[in-house]
Amino acid sequence: MRRAVVAGGLAVVVVVVVGGAVAWTRDGSQAQGAQAPLATAVVSRGDLVDTEKVDGKLTYGDVRDVWAGASGVVTWAPEAGATVERGETLLSVAGRPVTLMYGGRPMYRTLREGVSGKDVRQLEENLRALGYGGITVDGEFTGATGAAVEEWQDDRGLEETGRVDAGQVVFLGGAVRVREVKAPEGKRVAQGQPALTVAGTRRVVHVDLDADKQDLAKKGARVSVELPGGATVKGTISEVGGVAQTTGSGQDQKTTVGVDISVGNAKTGRLDEAPVSVELESERRKGVLSVPVEALLALREGGFGVEVVDGSRRLLPVEVGAFGGGRVEVAGGGLREGMKVGVPAE
Repeated sequence: MRRAVVAGGLAVVVVVVVGGAVAWTRDGSQAQGAQAPLATAVVSRGDLVDTEKVDGKLTYGDVRDVWAGASGVVTWAPEAGATVERGETLLSVAGRPVTLMYGGRPMYRTLREGVSGKDVRQLEENLRALGYGGITVDGEFTGATGAAVEEWQDDRGLEETGRVDAGQVVFLGGAVRVREVKAPEGKRVAQGQPALTVAGTRRVVHVDLDADKQDLAKKGARVSVELPGGATVKGTISEVGGVAQTTGSGQDQKTTVGVDISVGNAKTGRLDEAPVSVELESERRKGVLSVPVEALLALREGGFGVEVVDGSRRLLPVEVGAFGGGRVEVAGGGLREGMKVGVPAE
């Protein structure tokens, strides 16, 4: 039979028979014993990929703080894990709701009749999306815009002023998921104070990758993610941090680079911070010959070979290259694609 052993840090195979080991010599002959039963595998040509597994966590992307635009006592706050969409309440301060609207520009001034700009257009786009008509989305705050604002304020239980300020609206890029409530109900907040930490609703895997392994992570690279329970999904590296973060001290000090991985619409469950395992590509050898690792044989004189099976059985010395996916790169005179080599019999 064949037995897997470790030689020089690599998994290889030696042949063993009852009464002694079969030792191969470089000329292809056996030093002692009889031939052991074996199955065969094919020498194939293609890309050989070596991977390394790292720990990550399943979470949500685009984490950011939401700042209070008004001062007063918080009279309502969402629960962690809640999803807030356009037109819904992020929190209430002094009985007045702060509404989520979509957009990339922060609320930095009071919007009223006579002002214009991209922030006005952003407001108009949201009013129209929420069903308030009679306005032209052109970035000009007109009387018609003010009338739509008053109608919206009435529906929200706000004073109908026709003006919108940061105490009424927060603009964010889309729907959000509440991660942390920093200003719970009953707490007094001041304008400009963090009230909530939110994230997008897009599922991502986050890895705090050791800084000395940052070459493993390349934006756009495909990876494999093992979820809790053992299911595996494909992902794509969407972001690699440009600044290393150092945590801990002394022997526990660790320097890492943040890596985010998009998993698209894969079914990943709803658990936040769930641990996962991420398989990153560490090396790729293109168009090489390879055999299963268990096809390697240790030579008595040192080095490795494979047992060619083509009507007879003979040893062919090989040079060993990269490992990956249970296969090993091999090269040597007389080795060719499609050739059959011996592997341990089941």
